[in-house]
Amino acid sequence: MIERIWRSIERLAVRCATAVARLWRRSLHFRVVVITVFLGTFVALALGTYMYQRIATGLTARATSIGEQQALNERDYAQSLFNNAPRTDINSLRAIGLQIAAPVTGTGRESDGGQHDRIVIMRSVDNTFPPLGIISTESGDERLIPASLRAAVQKDPTHAQLQIGTAPVNGKMIPAVIVGARIVIPNAGNYDFYLVSPMTAETQMLGIVRTSFLLGGLALTLLLAGIAYLVTRMVVSPVRDAAHVSERLTAGALNERMQVSGEDDLARLATSFNAMADSLQRQIRQLEDLSKLQQRFTSDVSHELRTPLTTIRMASDMIHASRSDFTAPVARSAELLSRELDRFETLLTDLLEISRFDAGAATASHEPGDLRDIVERVVDGCESLAAAQGVRLRVHARRPAVAPMDARRIERIVRNLVTNAIEHAEHKPVDITVAANPTAVAVAVRDYGVGLREGDAEQVFNRFWRADPARARTIGGTGLGLSISLEDARLHDGWLQAWGEPGNGACFRLTLPVRAGQPIVRSPVTLAPDDSSIGIAMPRGNSLTMGTPAAGGPVGHSDPGGERWRSAR
Repeated sequence: MIERIWRSIERLAVRCATAVARLWRRSLHFRVVVITVFLGTFVALALGTYMYQRIATGLTARATSIGEQQALNERDYAQSLFNNAPRTDINSLRAIGLQIAAPVTGTGRESDGGQHDRIVIMRSVDNTFPPLGIISTESGDERLIPASLRAAVQKDPTHAQLQIGTAPVNGKMIPAVIVGARIVIPNAGNYDFYLVSPMTAETQMLGIVRTSFLLGGLALTLLLAGIAYLVTRMVVSPVRDAAHVSERLTAGALNERMQVSGEDDLARLATSFNAMADSLQRQIRQLEDLSKLQQRFTSDVSHELRTPLTTIRMASDMIHASRSDFTAPVARSAELLSRELDRFETLLTDLLEISRFDAGAATASHEPGDLRDIVERVVDGCESLAAAQGVRLRVHARRPAVAPMDARRIERIVRNLVTNAIEHAEHKPVDITVAANPTAVAVAVRDYGVGLREGDAEQVFNRFWRADPARARTIGGTGLGLSISLEDARLHDGWLQAWGEPGNGACFRLTLPVRAGQPIVRSPVTLAPDDSSIGIAMPRGNSLTMGTPAAGGPVGHSDPGGERWRSAR
């Protein structure tokens, strides 16, 4: 039972600490108030401690001076009584001592009525006369006399000795001034006379001072906290407004602006922010207009080229079919013409597809499909190409990898990756791996050829980009393959990642969620030979660029090499 309660308390403490830490990280207002309260408390505590010590030192010095003077007066009074005693027998002398030690109140300083001094008369160590016994105001008062004070009186009997000790008053032990001096009793020898003066008034005054300091420090701290809260709110509120407006601008509400009031620094901040928002709005609208113009131009050109291209295609097909009737150079030209027309048609198709992506008109029909079936179709279609390049395709797919997908688009992505790998495998095998886990399915295409160079990672998916323009192309492409593949992956909320090292080959990995709208936690297929450097998991966010930290690894380990990544389709 106790253990369960303790665990509950621990969990509650952890939750509270986590909430405070989160508030500390996220709230400037909270941090300023806490820091102000902390510094205010520290200053109040330091100042209060210093003042309290000074007051306590003054009161102690005053009590010590008064106690010493009172002790000397009492000693002189006692010495005069003993000297003028009519009888000097033991009983008479003891009676005089008891009269001297009777309860007294301080006469040299004001008393609260409850403060009373105590007198103790004790036989000196070197006294050889018959003892009178210990004489004290109350029984047991001799225990209040420190041994060090008795030793001091014994060592220097000609002067009064003083020490701060404690004495009981109303059941409580409080500081007291204890003064010792030597007296000489006729026919009794040397005795030590002690006066114990409790510092009751001083203790009460210090208590009042301490309470006043605590309450004053608390009030000062709360006042500082309130001032810090109000002042910080005056500063933080415009900052929060700016953050809110920024979020609205990020969401697309370009007409949002900050409210400007006054002419101070915060007003200038709001004015500058609004001017920046106006400038951004104008530039964004200009870019939107340019983007629409570009999309319109691309779409119009692509459509307008369709008609003449169809005519050229018909003529080319007729020439290509009759190439055997031509001389060798003309026949070769007919073959080149037919091949380049094929590439031109592919380029037009890709441009139309890119224009649809740019216009936001591209959609995907998500139907359950198995990546193994898609890989099988792609491999069957690329067998002749692989054989011509001397490359062996090796498929590793043990379990079903079913996920909602647009089979046409996913097949296009896989075909791009496989043809890229074949072209740059340098007659080495290409491994195609398919796997699945509870949140994702993935296919990775790994070759062992030229690999990817450092520094090209952030550009690999750019349109018409080439890492090495001097490299000869063995398989025709448009330079838009990976750009289209990236957009296809985004339509599926998937990841498209790559890794490579010069001379060690490259690996492209496509990861798709097993259910629409469900985030991918980890990819079931490794990306790099040592995934500790690149990582299986993708960070949060819709980052599909290859080779950046958002793709799970350092840029230096995932860089595209050669023209392979721009010539794929």
